[in-house]
Amino acid sequence: MRVRFAPSPTGALHIGGARTALYNWLLARGQAYGPEGKPGTLVLRIEDTDRERSTPENVEQILDALRWLNLDWDEGPVFQSERAQRHREVLAHVLESGHAYPSTATAEDVQAYKERHGFERGFRGREEDSGAIRLRVPDEGETIFDDVIRGQIRFANASIDDFVIARADGSVLYVFANLVDDLDAGITDVVRGEDHISNTPKQLLVLDALGIAAPRYAHLPLLHGPDGRKLSKRHGAASVQELRATGYLPEAVDNYIALLGAGFAADEEFFGLDELARRFRLERVSKNPAVFDERKLRHLNGRWIRELGTDALTQRLEEFTGRTGLRDAVGISEEKIQTLAEFWPLVGFLFDGPANDPKAFQKVICSNGGVECLKAARDALAQAEPFTVDTVESALREVVENRGTKPGEVFQPVRVAIAGTTVSPGIFESVALLGRDETLARIDRALEHAR
Repeated sequence: MRVRFAPSPTGALHIGGARTALYNWLLARGQAYGPEGKPGTLVLRIEDTDRERSTPENVEQILDALRWLNLDWDEGPVFQSERAQRHREVLAHVLESGHAYPSTATAEDVQAYKERHGFERGFRGREEDSGAIRLRVPDEGETIFDDVIRGQIRFANASIDDFVIARADGSVLYVFANLVDDLDAGITDVVRGEDHISNTPKQLLVLDALGIAAPRYAHLPLLHGPDGRKLSKRHGAASVQELRATGYLPEAVDNYIALLGAGFAADEEFFGLDELARRFRLERVSKNPAVFDERKLRHLNGRWIRELGTDALTQRLEEFTGRTGLRDAVGISEEKIQTLAEFWPLVGFLFDGPANDPKAFQKVICSNGGVECLKAARDALAQAEPFTVDTVESALREVVENRGTKPGEVFQPVRVAIAGTTVSPGIFESVALLGRDETLARIDRALEHAR
């Protein structure tokens, strides 16, 4: 089996494109678990014929996203722009065989033809001495292919225009270049988005003209947002780069987008790449649009964060934040975060001092006996020996018991005093990690400010 991922480098890698890359990767790697016992081949091709948008920076964005997702490739990257001579050679063969012809017909000419013959009738031109190159489409019969996901798809030839395969200057169009590149790479299975279904009958007609058998086709359903509309920036992150910047793990992104329409059981959702490759079956992919719901990705990402373990998570967070010495802070917060981006807002006070939240300070410390509870907590913490999570907890709970208050009436003033906000990791762990001197100093500053 030989498959390919062939993105156009016109920007960041869209989540839908990432799923196409992943499904091709899973299909190739999954062959190792089949009867032959060896993986297939994944070819990476960069379809960079749009010279204005296909910049080196955009190419690197594609490669960077694939590397981050841990999706390696076996051949390539092959750049379509470097194969222009080969495209012209195949084009010349199609012309010489009489299956294509030059034509100066414009879009207006095509429109006029359809007005005369009916809009269901495909345009038929006449051969001229120059012009764009159009493929001759037969009037009889149908172009049929069996889509692995969608079943048999049929197109009446009479309704297909004699379509352009090359411009007047000899440069070929996407539908032709894409096919030639697949043929030369020996691609056996073309797995791509459903937006390419309309290209398939055209490519099959070119294959017929060349006398070459067709590969197997599978067209993946589009991704929608929770509102049922095509996935876009209005639904949040729409690219791999945005997911990365938002603090998602590549393991979680791979895991989640693999589930989008793959036909796994509802109770099966937590898989690494190797297990996904073993389980993935192209035939089980749904033809219905899959819904990308970032809330579900967040849930799965939280599971992957806890799966990493403290040491590995610390490494990821130090890379993400650019900070070092985070292990202890990770240890008291890893159960509370679902993305890497949630870590620093939760623990930053341990390193940078309390946040400035006047509303929290006024509500928690300056009302309902907050100052008195904070004073009592300060006195108890000053006497805690040694200053550990257990002794801190005992000291603060003793204050609660002695004052006959609810725990939150003591714990929250301490939290606001040391963190500046009402949100932090566990209060006992936070106080112990901050240390006696710094904790008492922050409480003293809070009490001074409350006067």
